[in-house]
Amino acid sequence: MQAELDLESNLSAGKTKMILVSKPTDDGVSVSATIQVPFLDLQAQFAGIRAEMLSSVERVLESQHFILGSEVKALEVDVAHLVECQFAIGCASGSDALLLALMAMEIGSGDEVITTPFTFIATAGSIARVGARPVFVDINPDDLNLDPRQIEKVLTPRTRAILPVHLFGRPADMGEILEIAGASDLQVIEDAAQSIGARWKGRAVGSLGRIGCFSFFPSKNLGGAGDGGMVTTNDPVLADRLRVLRVHGSRGKYQYELVGINSRLDELQAAILRVKLPHLEKWTALRERNAERYRSIFHEFNLDGVVQLPSARPDGEHVYNQFIIRTPQRNELRDYMRRKGIGTEVYYPRPLHLQEAFAYLGYKAGDFPEAERASNEVMALPIYSELTEDQQQHVVSAIATFFEQ
Repeated sequence: MQAELDLESNLSAGKTKMILVSKPTDDGVSVSATIQVPFLDLQAQFAGIRAEMLSSVERVLESQHFILGSEVKALEVDVAHLVECQFAIGCASGSDALLLALMAMEIGSGDEVITTPFTFIATAGSIARVGARPVFVDINPDDLNLDPRQIEKVLTPRTRAILPVHLFGRPADMGEILEIAGASDLQVIEDAAQSIGARWKGRAVGSLGRIGCFSFFPSKNLGGAGDGGMVTTNDPVLADRLRVLRVHGSRGKYQYELVGINSRLDELQAAILRVKLPHLEKWTALRERNAERYRSIFHEFNLDGVVQLPSARPDGEHVYNQFIIRTPQRNELRDYMRRKGIGTEVYYPRPLHLQEAFAYLGYKAGDFPEAERASNEVMALPIYSELTEDQQQHVVSAIATFFEQ
């Protein structure tokens, strides 16, 4: 067990040196794993901006101003410009961004919010935390995002909002979602935690709905050195409420007009993110290059139709927070890749409607077949911007060898 933890730790930390560990299998036989391609290599990214990063941290430490200062304000301006919104409000995490968005819209007990069951728990968890009811609809198997064709079937007089997720860096089909929301007087909150820089029909995600929610978790395309988040909007009233809600509902010291939460983006994280933000466009272009190179290499290895690759859609610009492949042999393939020292990840092995935390909603297996099938088939390959062509060749070669066997 410890060896397995050591292996996973090395993969997540991005250690690229050759490391041999022993991992016990179910039959008790130990196998050796040589780590050649980490799933994520944050150390490689850091090496290229080390001096800037250390300088930014030193600047904040010298100031001894750690909460909601000039670094946060400057980052908010920069992110608002990137997302093409008038306002951006920093907060403590992407999860809190979702929570604050719902709170600002006064969504709560007795309300319903439509979302997808194939996402990280924070999407539906934020709905539950404000006392509202998550209402799931199935996903589109082509893009793994919420299927707009399913929305009208679950609309009720209690429906207040639709919460689509731009999953894995790919924009959801916002056309129908916005049309349904407009016809039914519903709010749209975008979960863009994985998709900063993505665009739908030329428009930045996070600017399409009433509110956009972003995460700066370290594994994101724009990641900090810990948790962090941002909420974006063009509504000045909502922006004001969000700023108040993130500081316990206070507009002045010990004066509380709302019941809020403590969710402030700190100066250290903001300073680090300000160093990284100017590199985001280049890093995104490299992720896109790696995605296209994967497609070419899969074709070279005659794997067309053997595994399903992310489909391309002309109305959306995918920023590839993850490069997702699909195969019914996902679990066996992932075990094989682990033995070959290649990092992979599964997002998400069980859809939310089958999680114990949401058992009270009364859903059962079979209710959302596409989400359930995706949970059994999807696997993410390394896609970070520093990934080399040789590493990608190695990844796809291992997949080809698995299917040959």
